[in-house]
Amino acid sequence: MPETEVVNNTLEKAVDTLLRELGEDPGREGLLKTPHRVASALKYLTSGYTQDVYAVLNGAVFEEKYNEMVIVRDIDVFSLCEHHLLPFYGRAHVAYIPNGKIVGLSKLPRVVDMYAKRLQVQERLTQQIAQTLYDVLQPDGVAVVIEARHMCMMMRGVEKQNSLATTSAMLGVFQQDQKTRAEFLDLIDRRVSL
Repeated sequence: MPETEVVNNTLEKAVDTLLRELGEDPGREGLLKTPHRVASALKYLTSGYTQDVYAVLNGAVFEEKYNEMVIVRDIDVFSLCEHHLLPFYGRAHVAYIPNGKIVGLSKLPRVVDMYAKRLQVQERLTQQIAQTLYDVLQPDGVAVVIEARHMCMMMRGVEKQNSLATTSAMLGVFQQDQKTRAEFLDLIDRRVSL
């Protein structure tokens, strides 16, 4: 039996046990396939553990003499809070200032997804995205802002449905130069109609 089947079988057994501990009957019609579905969903939602940034970038780093800010904003983010295994979701805004290398624009959301598809806290997710891009591209600077809603705050605990958590990571010139940082924050705050 392939290793992934063993892992899924183990996950399926764990979900079956969880259902029983919650007082449910995993043998009832509506729950018959739930252990398999939950195991498959969890494998997908945590698939970032099996990804490598260089495979994600897939050679899409190019030499280019462009040295102005590059921003991809409003990247959808979906992740699982490591404290309660409940979702948090929102948007990421990613910028960098090239220093001889650019990356294919579609690769920035892919890097966001790679780290979001792990058990996370928003603070670490923000930092991992920024540091990875800084290390791989060696740009003059990287900036990442994530705005997210956390189901662990909305459904339980403080039960604040309209709260929004914002985190940022600024590296290089974004950290050192207030003007550059302000330009980035201004640009991600603008709403553009296309």
